[in-house]
Amino acid sequence: MINASRDLRWRLPVFVATLVLVIGACTSSATPSPAANGGAGGSTAGQFCQGMKIVFFPGGTPGGGFETVVYNGAKAAQAAFGPDVTYQWSDWDPNKMITQFQQAVATKPDGIAIMGHPGDDAFDPLIADAEKQGILVTAMNTELQKAEATYATGGFGYVGAVLHDAGAALANEAIKRGGLQKGDRTFVWGLKSQPGRGERTQGIIDALQAAGMTVDYLEIDDATNKDPANGTSVFTGYVSAHPDVKAMFIDHGNLTSTIPTYMKAANLTPGKVYMAGFDASPATVQGIKDGYISLVIDQQQYLQGFLAIEQLCLTKKYGFSGLFVNTGGGFIDKSNVGPIADLVAKQIR
Repeated sequence: MINASRDLRWRLPVFVATLVLVIGACTSSATPSPAANGGAGGSTAGQFCQGMKIVFFPGGTPGGGFETVVYNGAKAAQAAFGPDVTYQWSDWDPNKMITQFQQAVATKPDGIAIMGHPGDDAFDPLIADAEKQGILVTAMNTELQKAEATYATGGFGYVGAVLHDAGAALANEAIKRGGLQKGDRTFVWGLKSQPGRGERTQGIIDALQAAGMTVDYLEIDDATNKDPANGTSVFTGYVSAHPDVKAMFIDHGNLTSTIPTYMKAANLTPGKVYMAGFDASPATVQGIKDGYISLVIDQQQYLQGFLAIEQLCLTKKYGFSGLFVNTGGGFIDKSNVGPIADLVAKQIR
């Protein structure tokens, strides 16, 4: 894991300066100059990144709860800064991400923003080739620590949660809020087998085991990873076989939003099992209000999209080094979901 104090010492001042540029760019683009409105060849004020070509990977499928918010953040940055952006959807399939990255490099863009799910071993040789060709690369959602260590000075950044820490934090908070006790049975449904991305699942498991819980683990299969509805029978089968389960941890944003459907199919009433997961979506917010979902970590994935585009633009135009931005620090439950509900409905939070 990256040392937080080290990052804050040298990256926070750069991030603060970056936010000033963001505010200036967004304010300027919201009030176009006369040239932008009427002059032939005029450019919109604040769009300092015009002419740059970027390939951007939002993650899953068009319309998916989590990835749509990532996409919306990227689109907002595109509107603010002016680059040309091509979007590639991967179905959350690490192998597809690798293939699409290779295809993107072949188009010779100025920059590529990737999800790090395939891991360093799979990605690093391809990133090295892209960098040799002068193509900037930055990562979102899942860290590529080796690539960051190698290319951070040249603009390789990361925006997203620190995954193992986020998983452990969710488990520890659930233990505290849910009154879980040593020996209680818990279920973790995650993506432990994926290099890098699996760190969040492992963080949940490590924290639960450290607290003396019984932990049952099941890997999310490919079909459910792509479409959460495919996991209904898995969920109901587990609950039927383990009626004594006290808490369940769903390490997937889109599956988290499907918790109410899973619980209804398993004939579980709201609050019967403490349900914890990740990310905010309209369905998740409603599930929290209705009592089916007990606790989630908000990854603020809009920022993952916005700041990844910003990173590439700032590096291309001004030579900024890679920023490290941890977006996964807040919890949402029934007590505080109200103030952000409207923003979630607009797919900003």
